[in-house]
Amino acid sequence: MTLELNIPDLACSACVDTVTKAVQAVDAAAQVSADPKTKRVSIGTSASEDAIKTAITRAGYTVA
Repeated sequence: MTLELNIPDLACSACVDTVTKAVQAVDAAAQVSADPKTKRVSIGTSASEDAIKTAITRAGYTVA
């Protein structure tokens, strides 16, 4: 499944790294593509949407 999320406080490449690590802690095989300019994150994962959103929130980011 591919999730398309908007993360308003995604500001830089370090933020992308943090979000990627948070997602991959839930699903090590997840594919994460993020653009800090548009605040959009595309995640290819087998984990549930709730689990992914929770991981991102726990990493300190807001999922809109």
